[in-house]
Amino acid sequence: MTAEVLRRSILFVSAALLLSLILFYSPGPHPPPSADTLPSHLSDAEFWQIINDFSEPGGYFRSENLLSNESGYQSVIPSLRKTLPPGGVYLGVGPEQNFTYIVALDPKMAFIVDIRRQNMLEQLFYKALMETAADRAEFVARLFSRPARHLGADTRPAALLGAYESEQGSPNLLQTNVTGAIEYLEEKKGFRLSGEDEAGIRHVAQAFFESGPDLSYTFTGGYGGFMGMPTYSDLVTESDGVSKNWNFLATEDQFKALQRLQKNNLIVPLVGDFAGPKAIRSVARYVQEHGSTVRAFYTSNVEQYLFQDDNNWKRFYENVSVLPLDSTSTFIRYVLNAGGFRARRSLTAPIYDTVRAYRSGRIREYRDAVRLSW
Repeated sequence: MTAEVLRRSILFVSAALLLSLILFYSPGPHPPPSADTLPSHLSDAEFWQIINDFSEPGGYFRSENLLSNESGYQSVIPSLRKTLPPGGVYLGVGPEQNFTYIVALDPKMAFIVDIRRQNMLEQLFYKALMETAADRAEFVARLFSRPARHLGADTRPAALLGAYESEQGSPNLLQTNVTGAIEYLEEKKGFRLSGEDEAGIRHVAQAFFESGPDLSYTFTGGYGGFMGMPTYSDLVTESDGVSKNWNFLATEDQFKALQRLQKNNLIVPLVGDFAGPKAIRSVARYVQEHGSTVRAFYTSNVEQYLFQDDNNWKRFYENVSVLPLDSTSTFIRYVLNAGGFRARRSLTAPIYDTVRAYRSGRIREYRDAVRLSW
């Protein structure tokens, strides 16, 4: 081999190695190389262990968020169902709106990450009621501590919630339902709840009892009627605006689909800060180890709060950058008056595009992230 041929060979190999490094370390989607091995069932012990191992200490948020305040959040579902294949992992934040997205998007497993420990406790309260209810009517009756009504499996959502709107809550039923839920979680499931955790579950149950289907998004200290926010009934009876109501209580089949995931311990609530060092990265590692990808990440408007700190939004996007993604992985955002968007509405954006924009310095404030959405 001549010196010139050797030199050219070295240059070619060096260029190939450099290109490989650039492609490997770029903020693109890096789906795991192995086959998807996400579990079809977690034992109660495994479920509780994941909650404890992945969670961070609880943090503060100025509102209780016992219920979503996001009217019209189903509007993005038709387009998401066209681009997101079923399976994989769903990530979300907040209370019951996650159930509707889970029903519509059909992930194999879901993680709900919220800075408030109370959200995790509310999710456990939902879990206990869903797993032990025979049907939607029984679930709703126990959720609001109302006398049970015998309703048909084809009852429409407006009639389902309407059946309990005129009913007065029963303090005896409240005590029976919340005690039963806590005993189910502790004795049947084996979850080790502290006295403070039990009090948190009782607080959630009390709120649902006092307001019934008129419950709405609230600030600490009162239930319902805040700034014209939608009620529980309002949200249950909404649709995607095109063809279907995807709410988990809209049909018996949708409720049963969610109930199966709950019984298999595949909806895992975590306590975690989006900008924290542990929760999202623990989920990323778990998904990577099981050869799967995060298909959807519902962030609500949490990013808006992260941008109020010079570093939290950067930490969040660094956390997102380690999630196993593919080209379809999508953020679901709910935007409140930012970057020229005056109306409240749900938007979506490819996660990869957002991470790439962050890496290249094109995201410096919240409106930059919003502008990547549609």
